[in-house]
Amino acid sequence: MTEGISILSLIPQKPPFVMVDELLFSDDNITKTSFTITGDNVFVINGEFSEAGLMENMAQTAAAGSGNMARIENRPVLNGYIGQVKNFEIYSLPKVGDVLLTEVKIEVQVFAAGIVSGKIWCNEVEVAQCEMKIFINQ
Repeated sequence: MTEGISILSLIPQKPPFVMVDELLFSDDNITKTSFTITGDNVFVINGEFSEAGLMENMAQTAAAGSGNMARIENRPVLNGYIGQVKNFEIYSLPKVGDVLLTEVKIEVQVFAAGIVSGKIWCNEVEVAQCEMKIFINQ
């Protein structure tokens, strides 16, 4: 379904602020992405991907899902904004060279506002999770 689609066509962010590499899966409720951490990433500090990078990775995974739906429906990709982060838990910080697998699930969607839950895994171990309130700029 998503093979051959450039991630840059699905999200409003542009390099060097792109924190997702590939859309692995997307439907009406769930989006999954992958991301390989490189040494030149703006969120890498002392060889580790920072807390802010993990949060941005989850937000951009949500954006990729929204962008994929816009692509399917032949609509423009819109900007979104994090309005609130709740229960942000970090179990470990991934390192340069690690591959993140991220899943975001839409819990509630009301017009241009949504609540999503996100989880990130690295080497099959959960490294972070949170809930975000995201607003789409209509």
